[in-house]
Amino acid sequence: MRTDRTWPLPTVPWVMRMRWEDLLFAHWSVCADVLRRHLPASLELDTFQGQAYVGVVPFRMSDVAPRGMPAMGGLSRFPELNVRTYVIAEGKPGVFFFSLDAASRLAVRLARQFFFLPYMDADMSLGWHESGCVYRCRRTHRAVPTAEFRARYAPQGLPFQAEPGTLEHWLTARYCLYVVNRRGKLFRGEIDHVPWPLQQATAVIETNTCGEWLGMDFSSEPHLLFAKSVDVRAWLLQRVAGD
Repeated sequence: MRTDRTWPLPTVPWVMRMRWEDLLFAHWSVCADVLRRHLPASLELDTFQGQAYVGVVPFRMSDVAPRGMPAMGGLSRFPELNVRTYVIAEGKPGVFFFSLDAASRLAVRLARQFFFLPYMDADMSLGWHESGCVYRCRRTHRAVPTAEFRARYAPQGLPFQAEPGTLEHWLTARYCLYVVNRRGKLFRGEIDHVPWPLQQATAVIETNTCGEWLGMDFSSEPHLLFAKSVDVRAWLLQRVAGD
């Protein structure tokens, strides 16, 4: 029996597939009161042993396509970077995104229109060199706060599965996201994948201004994890009852 999931899979068919590659999970502990000011009132901030966290997660999206359809060039493969925290609604722990930068203009517009996600245009690159993964992101989206992220990161040691009750499990075993539409209504998007093949990581973060517009300081040493890849299935958004 899987111990990474905390509730059953949806009973309706999934509608989208994707692969997440070369992920760095960089997390900072932050003031819970600061975070709560940026969350919808319908969401409860989730904490680990009383501590709140914000993650900056650079990676590559690939094989993004509707169920039964082939991948579609640049729409299906592009670098992405998200800034996220952790929340609960109806007892289901999930992810809330403050921003998602992507190098595909079409993907940005589709995600903003149909999934209410705060995707933003960015100039981005991701490549592997002797020192590991070299990642660059500079936001170019109009009329939004600027942000830049530049880092080199690499995995260390053998892959492992996080044990329930650990910080690593709490940060990564998240099988839904929460979004609010233009009318302020809360929706949940369910996802599923095998347990994360996590590795310890090292990173040299040269520039990170992703939290400035939120009033968050990411200058301290982060908690780091790496994951090479995971195949993901996603379901349509569903309205959260009682919102």
